[in-house]
Amino acid sequence: MSEVKIAAESRTEFGKGAARRIRRDNKVPGVLYGHGSDPLHLTLPGHELLMALRTPNVLISLDIDGKTNELAIPKSVQRDPLKGFLEHVDLLLVKRGEKVTVEIPVHTEGELAPGGNLLEHVLVALPVEAEATHIPESVTVSIEGLEAGASIHAKDITLPSGISLAVEEDAVVLQVLQAQAEETEGEEAAEGEEAAEA
Repeated sequence: MSEVKIAAESRTEFGKGAARRIRRDNKVPGVLYGHGSDPLHLTLPGHELLMALRTPNVLISLDIDGKTNELAIPKSVQRDPLKGFLEHVDLLLVKRGEKVTVEIPVHTEGELAPGGNLLEHVLVALPVEAEATHIPESVTVSIEGLEAGASIHAKDITLPSGISLAVEEDAVVLQVLQAQAEETEGEEAAEGEEAAEA
């Protein structure tokens, strides 16, 4: 689990106008909350934050106004729907040793059984409970040789030690679907003849 240090400034201006001014300076407005404390409104450097958020569930060490250091994980990230830049970020305050519930991406390896079967990701991310400073970046599941009708449940996925499921064990994560049968050449030829006679 990577930890990224980011210098943040507390902010006192709110509203759309203030948020626009912050974004014009290539910064991102954000809120830090958790542990029953009052929400702390922050201004974060846009590029550093964007790079940090490339890692799912990244642990961010915030240096706030050069006075206090806090650990946080991203809880909600809002992006511009057209241009993709960061509009706002909600950060959850965490402590070392504390357990948090997060979703980690599910990756697959291997090839399905021959026959044009399709793999459906029922859950793109797996909800787990993990210690805040030891959140895995992802889990990898082997789909080698799986045939149509096969499914992988949450309980079938091997998790690193200290990580537990935060979803029903029987929840389907992946399933293999049978490819839709295409019309055979004979049927297409018969349909062509009928159309010619009509």
